[in-house]
This record gives sequence, C-alpha cells and structure tokens, in this order.
Amino acid sequence: MRPLPLFVLLLLLLLPQAQAESLTLQEMQSAAAAEALTGETQSAEAATSPAREAFIDAILATAKARFDEADGRRMRAHKSGDIYVCKNFTVHLFRENRDGYRMAAYPDVPLVIPNNLPKAKSAPYAYGVRWEDIPAEQGNPFEIAAAFRYDSAMSKAENRASARAFLQQVLRGDYFQMSADYYYGVGAHSLVFIADYDPQSDSVHWTDSNMKGETREGIRYGYVQYDAVQKIDWFVDAICHPKRGATLYRLRSDIVYAP
Repeated sequence: MRPLPLFVLLLLLLLPQAQAESLTLQEMQSAAAAEALTGETQSAEAATSPAREAFIDAILATAKARFDEADGRRMRAHKSGDIYVCKNFTVHLFRENRDGYRMAAYPDVPLVIPNNLPKAKSAPYAYGVRWEDIPAEQGNPFEIAAAFRYDSAMSKAENRASARAFLQQVLRGDYFQMSADYYYGVGAHSLVFIADYDPQSDSVHWTDSNMKGETREGIRYGYVQYDAVQKIDWFVDAICHPKRGATLYRLRSDIVYAP
C-alpha cells in the first residue's frame, strides 16, 4: 500500500479539531438562542406582571361600575370638570386607581396621566391626535405603542392599509386618543380598549363616555359605553382623513405595587 500524501495526513489530523470547533460553535449558538428565548419570556412576563394586570383590571372595573351606575341614562358632559366628558372619563378611570401603583424605575413618583397636546402644538395635525410628552421620571407610566397619522403623500388606499395595521396592534388596557371624523361627531375622542384586537372577527371592544351624546337646553350630555364593539374598519373610516390620526398608549412593563 502506498503511503498517504502528507496533505491528506494533515487534513485527517485537523478534522477532529475542526469538528470540535464546529460543535462548540453550535453549542454557543444554541446557548445564545436559549438565552434570547429566556429574555423574550422574561419580557413577556414583565409586560403582564401581576401589578400591571391588576392596574388594568381596576381601571376596567371602574369603567364597568360607572356604566352600571349610569344604567343607560345620559350623564352631564358639559363643563370641564364633568367626568363624563370623553377625556375626563378615561382620566377618571386612571386617577381612581393610580395610588396603588408605581413604576419600578421610579418607585417614589406618583403616577400621572398626560393631558391632550394643545391645539397650537398639534399642528400640522388636528387637536386630539396625541397627548403631551411627559417623561416617565415625572410620573407618566404610558408609552406610545403605535401611532397613525394620515399621510397626504400616500393614496387613500395606502393610508387605510396603514390605519388597519395600526389598529391590529390593540391590546387590552390600551388608551386610545384620536382626532377623527366619524359617525357621532368630528374632533378629539378618548377611550380605553377592554380586550385585544380580535383577528377572527376583525374587531375591537372598548369603554368610553360621550362618544354618543346629545344636547338639551344648551347642556351637553353623554352616554357611558362598556364593551362597545366595532370592526376596525369603523375606526379606519374615522381617522383616515387629512390632518387626522390616532395614538395607542400602553402602560409600561415595569408597573409595580406602591410601596
């Protein structure tokens, strides 16, 4: 038998080392993947922590209580202090329950909910598309989860597709701020979604006040809704107008019980 060439012998000697290095690389990749998965799991757990879920539960329970108390009756939504004005209602739900909670990053800071951004600062969009920018260190526990702004450089169909994608991101407990031209009126409106977007029915469920209302003897009255439901195209129709839009605000993942 002829002896093996030198380069073949060298290759055979290096092969086990190459296999070992390849195996080590695979192990490292597996470990990295496992670590990433663990990180995602921890992040998901943080996003649905007991305190955060309890806060959302309390907000929605208060909404249901106000709905039951109204019992289908119209409620005064005329003056700036009336809690049944749309924005006031969502603020009321928050303030009634905020004292029991904090952000882990700022445990000594009481929670606040921002006002709508003033009209002058909303340009070039209409008033009501977003809130004031209050930093978390000053008590704002909300983050912008998604936003839609009508883009006049795009076609109507493109804007509708963008608005649909935006609304498909709705999660239970999200606060919704919009400037719209819709069935019940034109202008700003606030509400809270009580369930995740349902892809099977292509719909969302929410609670609010004064979306439906009436004026009697010069006084505005609003009706409280709980578990109102519409296909998301209903909202798409509402916000797909020049200078209109909407923003989804979501509680931060680090909500904890107050010390």
